[in-house]
Amino acid sequence: MTETAEPRIPPESEQAPSPDALLVRRTLAEIAPVADKVTGYFYALLFIHRPELRGLFPAAMDTQRDRLLKALLTAAEHMDDPDVLVPYLQNLGRGHRKYGTEAGHYPAVGEALIGALIRYATTTWNEETQAAWVRTYTKISQIMIDAAAEDEEHAPPWWHAEVVSHDLRTPDIAVVTLRPDQPYPFLAGQYTMLETPWWPRVWRHYSFASAPRPDGLLSLHVKAVPAGWVSSALVHRARPGDVLRLGPPAGSMTVDHSKDNGLLCLGGGTGIAPIKALVEDVAEHGDRRPVEVFYGARSDQDLYDIDTMMRLQKNFPWLSVRPVTEQQGRLPEAVRRYGPWAEYDAYLSGPLAMVRSSMDVLPGVGIPMDRIRHDFPTELAGRP
Repeated sequence: MTETAEPRIPPESEQAPSPDALLVRRTLAEIAPVADKVTGYFYALLFIHRPELRGLFPAAMDTQRDRLLKALLTAAEHMDDPDVLVPYLQNLGRGHRKYGTEAGHYPAVGEALIGALIRYATTTWNEETQAAWVRTYTKISQIMIDAAAEDEEHAPPWWHAEVVSHDLRTPDIAVVTLRPDQPYPFLAGQYTMLETPWWPRVWRHYSFASAPRPDGLLSLHVKAVPAGWVSSALVHRARPGDVLRLGPPAGSMTVDHSKDNGLLCLGGGTGIAPIKALVEDVAEHGDRRPVEVFYGARSDQDLYDIDTMMRLQKNFPWLSVRPVTEQQGRLPEAVRRYGPWAEYDAYLSGPLAMVRSSMDVLPGVGIPMDRIRHDFPTELAGRP
């Protein structure tokens, strides 16, 4: 299973949680200390009762781990936040089509979920709790099923995409350009889920490094990471002529062109890819709002796309690009020094530690949490 973006959960509403939500949260609190055991038991039940579903998952389940279960449990915990969860689940349902997921698979997942909870929620589980979980899972699965059915009417489950160029920028970073076999609609700032022929059923997320292009080509920045099967294959093995598979575009780190706030963009490492796409998007819409880009890397040599960013700065007077290396300090601290940023919306892309530390800093320099956008993939995403 692949990653997708964690739903952006707002602060708890002042409205009292529903009775079902209270029961669900009690169960979640009880099973939290034994989450690994719950996960193992869940998959065991699923594959014993529906062995044919094993083929929908990667051969090595350690690449999957608990993403499916965590996605379900996270959705269940926040079912009182429909404005957030419904779009998240709809996106999940559409994305699951690329695995061959069908509506008939969802009941089996639900049965395995309930079975695992019965086994490990020994203190809080009773008939009332089970009824609450059944109602909650029914809502979750139906949203996903309906979204998949609607998407099937106008979009394929996946796209084939040919590698047309492979530019090795550093020993472990490549810019890969793809030509999809049919139009691929996406927005600047979004990402795709990608499968290579070398690792079937192992999907990884990569952000687009440009706004939609007239020629339809797609550009990705890929860094090979230790034990990264897909990333290492894309950097060291992929060549022009190879054909990959793409899932549907996803992500909400996009620009609202009805607003005139400035954009404060933090890109760490290959996280500069979607930031570059956002800059192009602003330019194509003729906006003149200020865009401030902080481009972070360990050293000057790791600023592999700095020449491109500086050319963009030269062409657009409303754009400012500031490279920040570890020698100069942490990226969030550099942002703090140049603040305040009260008239800006923030866009974050890069390593998880950078995103988290930036989210700690930005409210203090004028950007509230509801104006901070990021689509960091997490292990909370999964598929039935």
